[in-house]
Amino acid sequence: MTETTDLAVLEIKPEQAPALYVPNGLDAYLEQIRQSVNEVPDLSTDKGRKRVASLSAQVSRSKTAIEKPGRDYLKRLKEAVKPAEAEIKRFVDACDALRDETRRPLTEWEAEQERIAAEKAAEEERLRVEAEQKAAEEALKKQIEADHEMALLMNEKFDRDAAEAKAEAERKRIAYEEELKHQAVEQARIEAEQKAQREREESARREAELKLKAEQAEKDRIAAQEKAEREAKEAQERVALQAKLAREQAEREKQEAIAEEQRKAKAAEDARLAEEKRIADEAAKRAADKEHRKTINNKAKADLMSSASLTEEQAVAVITAIAKGEVSAIRITY
Repeated sequence: MTETTDLAVLEIKPEQAPALYVPNGLDAYLEQIRQSVNEVPDLSTDKGRKRVASLSAQVSRSKTAIEKPGRDYLKRLKEAVKPAEAEIKRFVDACDALRDETRRPLTEWEAEQERIAAEKAAEEERLRVEAEQKAAEEALKKQIEADHEMALLMNEKFDRDAAEAKAEAERKRIAYEEELKHQAVEQARIEAEQKAQREREESARREAELKLKAEQAEKDRIAAQEKAEREAKEAQERVALQAKLAREQAEREKQEAIAEEQRKAKAAEDARLAEEKRIADEAAKRAADKEHRKTINNKAKADLMSSASLTEEQAVAVITAIAKGEVSAIRITY
């Protein structure tokens, strides 16, 4: 590449962005820029130094030409993601609500089945207690019959004792039956309460698990979003820093160029002022010399008028002739 070759103007159209702004998608442009500045100007010459500054500025312009449409494309991508995030959240919330509503009949059915099972268990317990009571009554009846037969063989005292014993046995039987019924009812109540408590705890556990999963999912979503935003921000900061460094470099080059121009302008101005001073000095010198000659001539004129009794016109004529060299062997020393 010769020193007169400039880097071609780069342009990326919006429709090219998706295919270019991908990993290694800009390598071709980077290589083109690298090849375009692949020269070694002579830094010992003003032309060579200007060429280096020009190549550097060309790289900056090319970078901006590639970076700006990329930033615009990235901005469009971010704007496009926001509706998707909102739609995904709306969809997830709707699905969660639909899931709970869909399962509600099953949840109610399971609760009903558990209630029926509890009632069935209580009924079975009641039947068991009744069976035990019936067996106890049969045993007691047999005992009473045996006691009755025994009492028939005894005397009146034994009859009275038997009657008392029978009454006591009947009282105990009734008390025993009442106690069995009370225990059965209390046991059924306790078991029903325990069952209901277990159901409530299980339901609360399921709800807590669902809530934890939902909260974790939200945390994961927020973490992913924050990570993406953090990475995007870091990328923007890196790009901003690179842009800042490039601007500072360009500003330094600009200031150096301005300083160079100012040095040249100052040199030219100094030369102009020196020339003006020389001309002014020469003019002043000529004016001073003229004034000096005038003073000498006037003194000579006065001397001629006083010493030679010449008129002023005659004295001026004599001095003029001498000054012009028209009088031999006579000159005026200034």
